Amino acid sequence: MKKNEKIYVAGHTGLVGSALMRKLQGVGYHNLLYKTFDEVDLCNQNAVNKFFAEHRPEYVFLAAAKVGGIKANSDFPAQFIYENLMISANVIHAAYRFGVKKLLFLGSSCIYPRLCPQPIGEEYLLTGSLEKTNEPYALAKIAGINLCQSYNKQYGTDFISCMPTNLYGPGDNFDLETSHVLPALLAKMYHACCTNAPEVTIWGTGKALREFLFVDDLAEAAVFLMQHYSSSEPINVGVGQDISIAELAHKIKEIVGFKGELLFDTTKPDGTPRKLLNVDKLHALGWKAKVSLEDGIRKTLTWYKTITNNQNYILFSRIFLNY
Repeated sequence: MKKNEKIYVAGHTGLVGSALMRKLQGVGYHNLLYKTFDEVDLCNQNAVNKFFAEHRPEYVFLAAAKVGGIKANSDFPAQFIYENLMISANVIHAAYRFGVKKLLFLGSSCIYPRLCPQPIGEEYLLTGSLEKTNEPYALAKIAGINLCQSYNKQYGTDFISCMPTNLYGPGDNFDLETSHVLPALLAKMYHACCTNAPEVTIWGTGKALREFLFVDDLAEAAVFLMQHYSSSEPINVGVGQDISIAELAHKIKEIVGFKGELLFDTTKPDGTPRKLLNVDKLHALGWKAKVSLEDGIRKTLTWYKTITNNQNYILFSRIFLNY
């Protein structure tokens, strides 16, 4: 992937896409292609084909997706499966049709069975039932992986896929209706701290275990894989260590400086009991995550404070999607 070659970052305004833009620009890639949702609707095949025909990208990072936490997945299952299926199918087919040299599809650790042996190796894909709270999203991501594999098999393309663990960082979605657990906890506690609220309520028992990867680490891993990995088999990207939601909440509480009480609403679902990725395959290639959870939360909090100081913050938090 030469510095002057055309690289299309699909989903450049989202959490992953914006981190990819920072990384690529930071290491000298200057011929980057990117379009907003209003400019190219990735759910529209004609629009996608027109974009690829006009711009002819040589490399593609497919980071565009409809994403959200347990509540968003439960409230909008049709949108999650439809939009993610359409985005994957349209972009991957156009990449084949218009001669893209290499494509990296960003999946998710939620593709693995709900009750999976831990840590989760890539070989456990499709060996059991999915977590019901995000099954539509997971099925769409599994379809994206299979699309890459099928195009490689039939057409000899070089389409790879990586499965990142739970992500967080600058550019995240902090809307409490649609966000993931870490940004939701950070936003709740920061605003509770600012308003001297006596307590913060957290969904579930707090016993579920999750692994968290700082998004700039993922961006670095994605660029690394584009340079060093060519296989139809998906590859996990994570830190190889997890933490309970209760421990995470107390860690965020300490970093934010919230002095109130944490209450766990056990009537709400926990989701998958544990989801820790086996990252031996990635480590063997020579890449490991660098940012600690504490440092990553502090970096995210600093970014979040700049957003909350913006008078357009409420509008931003309501419309922010990952594509």
